[in-house]
Amino acid sequence: MHNIKIVYIILLSLTACFFRPNVVSAQKNSRAASLCQKAEQMINERNFDKALSLLAQAKSKDPSFPDTYILMGDIYNFTLKSDSAMNCYNKAIDLIGEPDPLLYYIAANEGSKCGQYENALHNYELFMAKGLQYTDVLSDAQKGIANCQFAIEAMKNPVKFQPVNLGPNVNSSWDESLASLTADNGTIVYTVNRPKDDKTICAFCLFEEDLYFAKGDSQGWRNREAFGQPIRTSYNEGAQCISPDGVYLLYTMCDADFGMGSCDLYWSKKIGNKWSRPRNFGAPVNTNVWESQPSMASDGKTIYFVSSRPGGFGGMDIWKTTMTAEGAFTAPENLGSTINTPGDDAAPFIHSDGKTLYFASNGRVGMGGYDLYYSTLQDDGTWSEPKNLGYPINTWADEINIFINAAGTTAYMASDKVGGYGGLDLYSFELDDNLRPNPVTYIKGVVKDAETGAPLEALVEMVDLNSKQTLTSVKSDIQTGEYLACIQTGSNVMLNVSNPGYPFYSENFQIEKSYTVLSPYLKDIALQKADVGTVVVLKNIFFDFDKSDLQPASFVELDVLVDYLTHNKVNIEIGGHTDNQGTDEYNDRLSEERAKAVYEYLLSHGITADRLSYRGYGKRQPIADNNTEEGRAANRRTEFKIVQ
Repeated sequence: MHNIKIVYIILLSLTACFFRPNVVSAQKNSRAASLCQKAEQMINERNFDKALSLLAQAKSKDPSFPDTYILMGDIYNFTLKSDSAMNCYNKAIDLIGEPDPLLYYIAANEGSKCGQYENALHNYELFMAKGLQYTDVLSDAQKGIANCQFAIEAMKNPVKFQPVNLGPNVNSSWDESLASLTADNGTIVYTVNRPKDDKTICAFCLFEEDLYFAKGDSQGWRNREAFGQPIRTSYNEGAQCISPDGVYLLYTMCDADFGMGSCDLYWSKKIGNKWSRPRNFGAPVNTNVWESQPSMASDGKTIYFVSSRPGGFGGMDIWKTTMTAEGAFTAPENLGSTINTPGDDAAPFIHSDGKTLYFASNGRVGMGGYDLYYSTLQDDGTWSEPKNLGYPINTWADEINIFINAAGTTAYMASDKVGGYGGLDLYSFELDDNLRPNPVTYIKGVVKDAETGAPLEALVEMVDLNSKQTLTSVKSDIQTGEYLACIQTGSNVMLNVSNPGYPFYSENFQIEKSYTVLSPYLKDIALQKADVGTVVVLKNIFFDFDKSDLQPASFVELDVLVDYLTHNKVNIEIGGHTDNQGTDEYNDRLSEERAKAVYEYLLSHGITADRLSYRGYGKRQPIADNNTEEGRAANRRTEFKIVQ
């Protein structure tokens, strides 16, 4: 379904390029020739054990007969033992002296697959010098040379990589892969490939894929659990992601009777402690071909995924869609030729910064096979040229998936390295500084009614005040009021919390970029009813020092206020306030001019004058201690009060 590595291996096995000699073409009188002929028949029948036994006999009778080593190389090639295949082919080359140039190419391929890049590069160069008649593979040989040159340099300059197994509470003797985490690192979700049982629908499958999760904290991961119904079925569920706020689970299900094609995308929403009945994304996202590997951005709307649909640049391409309303999606858009190649590009992960995309590709220069890359979304909407994550994160094996925590400091991958619990295990490692995305922190808490304390469903948005782009859009849980929203660093960001029955609540965040672990904000938000006397502080209204001209960054929150007044029949007074620095006359004048500036903005945007008034209160109504800079900053504020 989602396992690129397995799909790649199967295709490789079916299309492996062998150098099958005419075993009587050289040294016709060799005592090994007849044994090689029998071995070739066994190879054609896929009886490799018998073939190897015959070739061992041939080798003992005549160790200088090259066809023996070529046939042994073909067997190891087919069974994915690239190091043994390379050695056999190289031995044959040495014995022949001037072989058919195609043998150089095949030996080079096997050398690159097992990390013997110097040897592979030598054989590729010999092939290019002597085998130009093999036009069908010339471009592949050129790419092989580029890969070898890249890999040799990458191994001279390794990146930081010290993986740590996530332990027995997460891993088992089965295959664990494709991890994704919530922004607070509190929940990890991943795919487990377990042995099939009597309920598994796939008749020819030996395994069934299910979704598992584990809860964690500073003490580590607790015992994992399998998702139950309605997520878990007797089909394969996998290739998933959990949204940064932990509310949406997006995943893949294949060959279901109720699906649209090969593999489809599904989504489920967490309400309280239960998951909703999964829903198929439907058209136009799902088609009759392969859709898989979703990744949701922290804006709660943009979803990246992989599809083999027509209109792409290769076999598998990365696409994106936007959720316009719950369960409604735009027509998918291909990410274009900067990201996608004529090969396969897959396993997208969009970081919580909303800009850094990590993905796997076998169509780019790298270590060979599938490598991991990253690209950054530019201000003009284009993607930067992807960069290889480097060695030893990437190797001559296939690297097919990576996940980075919100802080940008820790990465998660699956590996079958020695010392694990069996098969693929999940590992974490500190990410090299040069490979990190923009760090992201988060705010987390409960939205509730200020008077009753009852939990509220509310829209929680983070908006960049400079670009006016919505960075995060989530809803607090309708049953618990809980919310989790990402806060991107390096920006002037507004938090806006709104419920149709209440005046909105706002905060301002200005966090410098830092690759250290950023402390999250834990804040319960109490929304006040729209009663006469209710006061709302506008925390994203900005003026230049000693002036009353509105800064452009103020327009986002002012537009929120316009929208609130448009949809609610209330009259308000705009109040301006200062700290205690300066004379009473100065502060009264400045606060009134600033309140008037907001008043005039509202008038210019369609709010009638009979619903508005303004007043400058100077320094007479402090809400904090004027003896501290923080207190004085809080007192310098603009607010509105409901008067009718």
